[in-house]
Amino acid sequence: MSSLIYIRNLKKHYPILGGVFKRKVASVKAVDGVTLSIYKGETFGLVGESGCGKTTLAKTVLRLLKPDAGNIFFDVPQDTIREITELEKTNPKSKRLKHLREQFDVAAFSGEKLLRLRRRMQIVYQDPTTSLDPRMLIKDVVAEPLVAQGVSKGEEARKLVVEILNRVGLGEQHLYRFPHEFSGGQRQRIAIARALVCKPDFVVLDEPTSSVDVSVRAQLLNLFKDLQKEFNLTYLFISHDLSIVECISDRVAIMYLGKVNELAPTDKIFKSPMHPYSQALIASVPIPDPKKRKERVPLMGEVPSPVNPPAGCRFHPRCPLVMDICKKAEPQMFEVEKDHYVACFALAKR
Repeated sequence: MSSLIYIRNLKKHYPILGGVFKRKVASVKAVDGVTLSIYKGETFGLVGESGCGKTTLAKTVLRLLKPDAGNIFFDVPQDTIREITELEKTNPKSKRLKHLREQFDVAAFSGEKLLRLRRRMQIVYQDPTTSLDPRMLIKDVVAEPLVAQGVSKGEEARKLVVEILNRVGLGEQHLYRFPHEFSGGQRQRIAIARALVCKPDFVVLDEPTSSVDVSVRAQLLNLFKDLQKEFNLTYLFISHDLSIVECISDRVAIMYLGKVNELAPTDKIFKSPMHPYSQALIASVPIPDPKKRKERVPLMGEVPSPVNPPAGCRFHPRCPLVMDICKKAEPQMFEVEKDHYVACFALAKR
C-alpha cells in the first residue's frame, strides 16, 4: 500500500519567553521526533492523553504550524524520498538536496506553493461553534475555500456549495442562515462540507464527534465512512475516545509526551497492546455492562512536564518494566511482528 503522507523525525517546540527582554528560557516539546506513514485511503487513528501533542502534530503536518525540524512528504514517490534521505546523510549541503526539498518537502514550502497544497489538505475542528464565523451566512462559510483557492465564485460556487451540503445531509434551504441557527450536529456537518468543498485528498478530523451527543456521534461516524468511500479520502482521526477510534480506524498510533510509543493495525493494538502505556490506556476503556469488571493496569505517578521531559524513555518514571537503559537512552521503534511497531527496550530484549 502506497503512502500519501510520510513524516520523518518531525519536531515542533513552543518557546517559553522570560525575563525583561522576553528571551527564550525553555521550550515545550509538543512534538519531538515523530516518524510515521499514512496510507492512501485509510483512516489513521491518533490517540493519547490530553497534552501529548496529537493536535500539534496534525497542524504541523498541514503546515498550519511551521515545524522546527524534520520532513513532511505529501504524495511523493518512494524513490524521491530515498534520494532525499541519502543526500541528507552523505551531502547535506548539496544543491540537489536543496532543490528536492523545495520541490517535495512540505516542511520547506512557502507562499504560492503552500497555498496550492492547502486545497488537497483540510481539517475539521473539534468545536464548530468556534470554527465557523458567526457573522457569515452558510453559503459564504462553505464557499470561502473555493474563493480563497480561486476555484470558483458566484453562481458556480453556489452550485458546488449546494451539492456538498446535500451530500452531508443539509440542503439549499440552509444557505441563508447563520451558524447559531443550527444544532451542534448540523454545525459540524457544515464544517465537514466546508472541508470537502474543494475535494481534498487528506482530511484531519480533530475530535470531530466530542461536542455532540451519542446519537449524533453515530450518524457523523457513518457519514465519515460514506464520504471516504465516495471521495476516496484519507483521514487522520484524532480522538480521546478509544471506542470511536476502534470503530473507525484502520491503524492506530499511541502518543505520549510528543512521541509515538506504539503503532499497529486497529485489531492488533486493541486485542494485544504491547507497550505498557498502551496496555494501561486501552484497559481504561469502560465496558458497557455494570455486571462485568475489567482488570486495569495501574499507572503510578503523574505525566511529566513537556518542558522538561525525563531523559531516555519518557515513560520510564511510570513504567512497570523499567530497566537501567530506559533512564539513559531513548528507545527506537522496531517491528515486533508484521505491521506492529513498538518503542520499548524491555520488549526489544525479549
